[in-house]
Amino acid sequence: VYIRKHPLEIPPPSEKDWLKGDEEDFFLQDPDRKRDVLPQPFRMVNKLVMLVFENAMEIIERREMLREAQKLKIQPTKCFPTAEFQVTGRANCLAVSGKYIFVGLSVGLAAFKVSDCKEVCAWDADKTEICAIHALDLGDEHHILLAVDEMGLVWLFCFHKESFLLIKILNEVEDICKRNTCVEVVLSQGGDYAGVLLQGNTKSWLEIYRLPKDSWLKEMEKSPGAAAGLACRERRSSWTSAVQNSSISHSGAKLSLPVLLLKVKPPKPITGSSFKSPLDALKKVDDGSMFGLGYNHLIKGSQWQQQEAIFRSTYREYLEAEGERESKEEIPRHATFHFLLCSWILQVGPEMKIQPDVPAGISVHWDGSHNLCFYLLNQPLKEKVDSDPKPDVVWPCAAPIACSAVSSCSRYLALACEDATVTIWDKHLGYPLSVTAILEERLIRSIHFL
Repeated sequence: VYIRKHPLEIPPPSEKDWLKGDEEDFFLQDPDRKRDVLPQPFRMVNKLVMLVFENAMEIIERREMLREAQKLKIQPTKCFPTAEFQVTGRANCLAVSGKYIFVGLSVGLAAFKVSDCKEVCAWDADKTEICAIHALDLGDEHHILLAVDEMGLVWLFCFHKESFLLIKILNEVEDICKRNTCVEVVLSQGGDYAGVLLQGNTKSWLEIYRLPKDSWLKEMEKSPGAAAGLACRERRSSWTSAVQNSSISHSGAKLSLPVLLLKVKPPKPITGSSFKSPLDALKKVDDGSMFGLGYNHLIKGSQWQQQEAIFRSTYREYLEAEGERESKEEIPRHATFHFLLCSWILQVGPEMKIQPDVPAGISVHWDGSHNLCFYLLNQPLKEKVDSDPKPDVVWPCAAPIACSAVSSCSRYLALACEDATVTIWDKHLGYPLSVTAILEERLIRSIHFL
């Protein structure tokens, strides 16, 4: 048996025992760092730092690729303003007519020249805030302006010789409680007619005016002094001077006033018939050349009620789930209308004069209505305007009309219904060109010709 005489001792390390060659090639022999010499938690920290750097490099490479792709795309042209208009107050709207730019301000109207962007005239007699402007060039430095203020009043101006001429406030009433507000204003092409959609507390209606533009041109040429008296050339600083200036304008006014042609109201709901026989219903029809609005029928009121009761009992679950609520109050309705030139759709009598560039009628459709109604404008003037005129032509549609548009040449008419169908009509020939159904029955809110 061998017995060690002395205890076992570990010799101290020395530099000659180090393997320097192995240490230099350590990163090549162990690339995965399985024998990493770093203790915990430093190894974990090192891995996290390396992960952050790798993710950062990926993000940098991705952004560089996107930047290179953006350089290959066509860059939009950047436009910078070439001139600046200095206005008084706040600019709410503007309209261009001929060589002038009309700006609606919080304190009135202002006119600028397009050439040098300088103000040539301003109107602020009543300190009225203008919210919308529609302007049209009549030629020979005459312009028509329709301005809508913050109270919904429609101001009719004629701009002549760098002066505003106030002609009339179209919806002005003496009793402020009966005041109605303007929802939409449309000027016809050429400035022969103007349409104003008005709305009261519980009802709405459409008024069509004939503008005597030819008479205005003759009157302003014959009496330039009256036009100068109408002009609001200077800015007024006080309310008293504004009232005096307004009274002078109306007292010296010699321009012809616009004439109210039509006052169209929304169609009434179809109710039970009061006719006792088919002969009574036929007596109410002028002729059989057109479709009507559906009022002359023989369905009794009890039949309507019975049909309504059957419908509600059949679909009671769906009606309760939708939470249907009935409102007895009459809600104001919105109308869309367009001025139309003469065509096969709008046939006028031989006794009426037809001008190719003057609108011969209007098309009107109300929200929720299936009918597109046409009204002729070349009607003889009446002493009292009919408050509920009968349409000259009625187009019934399969679904309520959502929106409509007329081409710039006034030949094509587009109708979009709530069942997502779009129909293009040729008004000159009187037949549809195309009918397109939008997939998934999406609701069409607006339509335009390009």
